[in-house]
Amino acid sequence: MKLRVQLQCKNLHEYLRELSPEILDRLYNHPATCLAVYRELPSLAKTFVMRMLFIDHPLPQAGVTLWVTKENQRDHDDCISVLAGLRLWHNQQLQGGLRGYILNPVFKDKLKKALFGGIKSWVDEGSALGPDRHARDIKSLDQYAMERWEVILHFMVGSSCAVVSQDLAQLLIQAGLMKSEAGESPYITSSGFQFLLLDTASQLWYFILQYLKTAQSRGMDLVEVLSFLFQLSFSTLGRDYSVEGMSESLLTFLQHLREFGLVFQRKRKSRRYYPTRLAITLATGVATSSSCFPSSNPGTGDTGFIVVETNYRIYAYTDSELQIALVALFSEMLYRFPNVVVAHVTRESVQQAIANGITAQQIIHFLRTRAHPVMLKQTPVLPPTITDQIRLWELERDRLLYKEGVLYNQFLSQVDFEVLRDRAEGLGCLMWQDVAHRVMVVTPEGHSEVKRFWKRQKSQA
Repeated sequence: MKLRVQLQCKNLHEYLRELSPEILDRLYNHPATCLAVYRELPSLAKTFVMRMLFIDHPLPQAGVTLWVTKENQRDHDDCISVLAGLRLWHNQQLQGGLRGYILNPVFKDKLKKALFGGIKSWVDEGSALGPDRHARDIKSLDQYAMERWEVILHFMVGSSCAVVSQDLAQLLIQAGLMKSEAGESPYITSSGFQFLLLDTASQLWYFILQYLKTAQSRGMDLVEVLSFLFQLSFSTLGRDYSVEGMSESLLTFLQHLREFGLVFQRKRKSRRYYPTRLAITLATGVATSSSCFPSSNPGTGDTGFIVVETNYRIYAYTDSELQIALVALFSEMLYRFPNVVVAHVTRESVQQAIANGITAQQIIHFLRTRAHPVMLKQTPVLPPTITDQIRLWELERDRLLYKEGVLYNQFLSQVDFEVLRDRAEGLGCLMWQDVAHRVMVVTPEGHSEVKRFWKRQKSQA
């Protein structure tokens, strides 16, 4: 039986809680990080932080417990867990052996400056460079971000028109969204198919998390990269910002963000860049993800456009290249018209999708969540003939378990067969035997030892 892995997409706080205390303490040296973390706290935790923001001495635990009623004690405990996990406050021992809470002094100082001013803006606007002759408005930035992100999604589904850098392709493979065999082009995995079913904000946040895992191996400072991401989330959409003062590591990171569609930079050597809507909505993670684009969503595309018939035909009323490519992952394309494509679900197409790691349940979920409004009126939404057959095709393929082995046959006597079989069984490498026909199979790892034993037997004879 194969184990199916569910794609897990952490929110901002879940990711930060996994970082080491040293990295967290360094992160809180940046006001933008502190403000972003505070912004995503539960409402009760925000209240706790505000109550302690101007208190310089620890508060007894018993006193903090009285801030909520007994009926809300569970919310209080959850709040304490969040604040402690993020190292936003410390548990200290008071006089008399009591325990008390105090805000992390670094976090408290930087949050004050972020909320009430007193510091230089953490992102310098590009106005010092003068007016931009090639300025981009909000509409063109949204269009650019959508196109860049769709290139990545098209590359994942194997569209020939989508070309990405080798670095980005390797990142998709390391993230488990694609797989590459020797000498073959990368192809989508089960996790990658789940990834395509997410909304754009969740897709983007998951993708950035995978990038951050490899940041240090790329020679980047994780704290510097994270701080820059948080700074971008407080940028103003449609305004340009200067690259002056950025380190070489950040300039490299900026080029990666440019390929992802998070920033627009007219040329690699340009001294200004424009954050897109993708970058500004990024720091909210998946906890409060909203639509990254006001009019369209490249992650999900059209909704309610698929009609499935009992003769295994699919009618997809869409002109989205991405959605058509998704349908083609598990079906055979028959006809294509300006606003509709016709596909046929076959045993071969479904089993090919399953061989690439896509499950039958994911195919059924895709068809159900994109069902045409006409199909939504019927119960069940999808014809049972189709869903049952897709599951049976999956079970049909999973009935057999393939393993490599070495075949031994053509024994001259039954005694020779039994001697070698007993030796292989003693070594624990016997995979299969047929006594009547004097045939057996051993594992590739045990083949060399069994072969040496057989040579010794022949020399002694």
